[in-house]
Amino acid sequence: MKKTLDGRNDNLTDAALMELGLTGKLLVAAPALAETFFERTVIYLCAHSEQDGAMGLIVNKRLSQPGLDDLFAQLGIEPSPPERRIGVCMGGPVEHSRGFVLHSADWAGEGSLDVDGHTTLTASLDILREIAAGHGPRQAVMALGHAAWAPGQLEEEILRDSSWFIAPATDEIVFGTDHAKKWRQALVAIDFDPLLLSSSIGEA
Repeated sequence: MKKTLDGRNDNLTDAALMELGLTGKLLVAAPALAETFFERTVIYLCAHSEQDGAMGLIVNKRLSQPGLDDLFAQLGIEPSPPERRIGVCMGGPVEHSRGFVLHSADWAGEGSLDVDGHTTLTASLDILREIAAGHGPRQAVMALGHAAWAPGQLEEEILRDSSWFIAPATDEIVFGTDHAKKWRQALVAIDFDPLLLSSSIGEA
């Protein structure tokens, strides 16, 4: 796939994007998103289709408040303190108060969505109760809010607005705790030198 410095994917078309299947892939912010909410973000795409558009979670914006213990207390989840903790991210600008847990596929409950056979999305309290009790999936991250695109909108942002790179998802990027490195790691995964972009979108 030919990529240019400004984020264009010159060999792609709308049809090619659909054939690639972006579900389970990462969207990596390109220079076109400098000084916007999505600057230097890495988004895991939980769903993408021609009919329904796309939905994803930002996985590299740590949310300091409320913390996991605060959320558990608000939701009445015990034990308190919890026997196990997971990271909490700002998932996106849509529905800030709604929580999602992105996790490994070794656990599933009612309402869980199998994303790609390796990663699962769950929005029920059951998984939080399991995690608080020291159980649940091997890997997990919680996100408040999400990012969403109408049908055709994401394709336009990728192909015509040059807003996003497409990168493969790895456990280290999706579930890792070093959020400051994830944007660079995602670019390296597609053989792109992050230093080439530093002058365009500034330093984190």
